[in-house]
Amino acid sequence: MGGFFGVVSSGRCAEDLFYGTDYHSHLGNQRGGLLVHDGKNGFTRFIHDIRNSPFRSKFQYDLEHLQGNMGIGSISDTGDQPLMTFSHIGTFGIVMVGVVSNMDQLEKSAFRSQRTHFSEMTGDKVNPTEMVASLISMSGSYEEGFRCVQDKVQGSCSMLVLTKDGIYAARDRYGRTPLVIGSKVEKVKETEVCTDDNGVHCEREIEKEKKSYAATFETCAFHNLEYKIDRWLGPGEVVLITPDGVKDVLPPTGPMHFCTFMWVYYGFPASSYEGVNVEAVRYECGAALARQDEGDRQFDAVAGVPDSGTAHALGYAQEAALPYKRSFVKYTPTWPRSFIPPDQSDRAKVAKMKLISIPHFIKDKKLLFCEDSIVRGTQLGNTFMRLRQEDISVKEVHVRSACPPILFNCPYLNFSRAKSLMELAARRAIEALEGDCNAHLDEYMDETSERYKKMVEWICKDLKLDSLKYQKLEDLLDAVLAVAKESGNTELTRECLCTYCWIGKDSIGDQKK
Repeated sequence: MGGFFGVVSSGRCAEDLFYGTDYHSHLGNQRGGLLVHDGKNGFTRFIHDIRNSPFRSKFQYDLEHLQGNMGIGSISDTGDQPLMTFSHIGTFGIVMVGVVSNMDQLEKSAFRSQRTHFSEMTGDKVNPTEMVASLISMSGSYEEGFRCVQDKVQGSCSMLVLTKDGIYAARDRYGRTPLVIGSKVEKVKETEVCTDDNGVHCEREIEKEKKSYAATFETCAFHNLEYKIDRWLGPGEVVLITPDGVKDVLPPTGPMHFCTFMWVYYGFPASSYEGVNVEAVRYECGAALARQDEGDRQFDAVAGVPDSGTAHALGYAQEAALPYKRSFVKYTPTWPRSFIPPDQSDRAKVAKMKLISIPHFIKDKKLLFCEDSIVRGTQLGNTFMRLRQEDISVKEVHVRSACPPILFNCPYLNFSRAKSLMELAARRAIEALEGDCNAHLDEYMDETSERYKKMVEWICKDLKLDSLKYQKLEDLLDAVLAVAKESGNTELTRECLCTYCWIGKDSIGDQKK
């Protein structure tokens, strides 16, 4: 997916930009980039390949060269970012998170003029960020450019645009991904050259007030940098951040269809979206799974599949009054998230290498494992097959998925590398049962139907599990809304939460129409 961070300050911004961007490393591992601007030297940019080493190790030696007071940074799982564009409305840098699903259409439209070309490529395709930059630069102003992007881009597109005047922060039209504005005031010491009473030049240390404003994808980037959250931008909302403050550019458009999967899997535990904490939602999801199993909890212990499944398992264990055991640990120093590598064999290798079992908590035990989701299922099946080896010899393996069966590939975000519906475990089950992976989908989405039960039984057998249950969609949405209410957000509703990957519609409200 990727993430971004931007900062505008009355002083040098490089340190906050570096650490703020680094806090998005869990969202991608292909490219990292930093871009700053100052009044004397203009733009300075660094982009590095971060596939084989972490972001911070590639950029720590660039910091001394980043002397500006305004900057944007990106962690990307696709092409290079930030990109630079020289246009009639000005020179600007841009970072983007999202998916441009109608790239072919936009390319054909651009090439009709026979004067357009694109220099940045992602594989053999035009870099989506450059396409967005092109749409902005062909408009009469930045404001018109953002409207143009919202009107023409299908998918999603949240972005930061760095100009000589400040940073534009623009959230995607339907608010599928987060964009948060924060600020801080700090006391800093600076050395000042002065002249004493005798006319001799000298230096003295003075204390100044430094005010900074930042825009971030993940709120966890604010915590240790001591920014306070000022506002969550609404769907389609655009603001301009300058050293003097935050100026409204375009109002929210609505409606919101925020990606519910952010709470289930993608989000970092310390982050919040629309004021709703990720870890708290996962605890609620786990508790809901435990209530679904009420009267049928004959397990020795509960474990989570790291990392996202851990909080779900803790919620389950607390609700069910069962012991929680770390039967798996994740080797975090070198292995990224297994969904990121584009090649299936590489994904399987990463999935195997990053998880290490602890036989002491597994051997001869009836274990229930909580997983955030089951997308393809191949990696999960391989993981649990290893528990049946003689040296580990688990007695029973039961799995609970914190979200419903995934039946649709997301057209809005790169949360899965699956390109075909048949890569999805649920669609393979339907194909096996019906001979057509598109047959009777309405019944397969209904957890009370016989076809749904047969689909789950097929997946359970395919993964060689002793039992398998999925979260009910209503329970998942209730978990989000419960934490929202507890946090004081009473405006978030079911219709605000995107459910496309489960029911093929942006919200439950769309399904019922």
